[in-house]
Amino acid sequence: MNFFQALFMGLVQALTEYLPVSSSAHIRIIGDLMIGKDPGAAFTAIIQLGTELAVILYYRRDIIRILGAWFGSLFGKEGKDLKSRLGAHNPDTQMGWFIIIGTMPILIAGLLFKDAIETTLRNLWITVTVLAVFGVLLWVFDARSKQVKTMKQMTWKDALLFGVGQMLALIPGVSRSGGTITFGRAMGYTREAAVRVSFLMAIPAVFGAGILEAVSAIKDVSACSAGDAASCTAIGAFPGWGATLAATVVAFFVGYVVIIGFLKFVSTFSYKAFAVYRIGLAVVVALLLITGVLPAIDPSVAAAA
Repeated sequence: MNFFQALFMGLVQALTEYLPVSSSAHIRIIGDLMIGKDPGAAFTAIIQLGTELAVILYYRRDIIRILGAWFGSLFGKEGKDLKSRLGAHNPDTQMGWFIIIGTMPILIAGLLFKDAIETTLRNLWITVTVLAVFGVLLWVFDARSKQVKTMKQMTWKDALLFGVGQMLALIPGVSRSGGTITFGRAMGYTREAAVRVSFLMAIPAVFGAGILEAVSAIKDVSACSAGDAASCTAIGAFPGWGATLAATVVAFFVGYVVIIGFLKFVSTFSYKAFAVYRIGLAVVVALLLITGVLPAIDPSVAAAA
C-alpha cells in the first residue's frame, strides 16, 4: 500500500465508521480491489483511532462529566455504600459502569479469538453473509420497534446486550455501530439514544484494540526489517508508519464532520437506507467473489492462518 492509497483508506474509514455499514468490511473489500490484498487488521485498527479521537472531541463534555462522576463515586463522593458507588444517585456514574459492562464482551472475545478475528473471520463470504443478515435485522427492528427508551432508562441488562452487539462487530461486515444500533432499536431505544450509546461504548474498545495492534505492528515491522518472513507476512500491506499516521489524521478530521451529519440524519430519517445499502453491497461483493474478481481469503492471511 502506498502513501496515497493509505490516505484513501483513511477517508473510507471516516465515511463508514459511524454508519451502520461496517468500516472494516469496506476497508477489506476496497483494499482487495485497490491493492490486491487485505490491508490487514493492524492497519484497520490503528486508523480507527482517528475516528475515535473525533468521537472524543465531539462528546468531550459528556466524557469529562461521566469520568468525573465515576471516579468520584469510587472515592465515596456520592455515598459510602455499594449502591451509591454503583451510581444509584447519579446517572453519569451509572453510565460509566454501563460503558464498562458493555466493553467486557468485546474485550473477552477479542482476547480469546484474536487469531480467528485476524484470519478466518476475514473471509469475504462471511462478510457477505453478515452484511446481508444485519442489514435485514436493522431494517426490521428499526421499522417495527417503538422509540420509547432513552439513555436514562438504560439498565445493566441493556448495557450487556449493547455490548453483545458491539462484540459481534469483531466479524468484518457486522459493523460496530450497526451491531449496537440494531440491538438498541430491538430493545426500543430511540434512534438518537442508540447512536449515542454506540459512540460512547466504542471508545474504550476501539482504543484498546488500536493500541494493542500498534504495539504488535511495531514488533512485526521491526522483525520484518530484520528479515523475519513470518513478521513480514503478519503486517501484510502495512504502508509504514508515516502513511498510517497520515491516514489516521484524515480519518479524524473527516470523521468529525461525518458525526455531525449522521446525528442530524438519524434525528429525521430511519435506518432503512443503510439497511438497503448493506444488502446491496452484499450482493455486489458476492458477485465479485463468484466471478473471481475478489478472492474470499487473502493469500497472506491464509498463510498466517
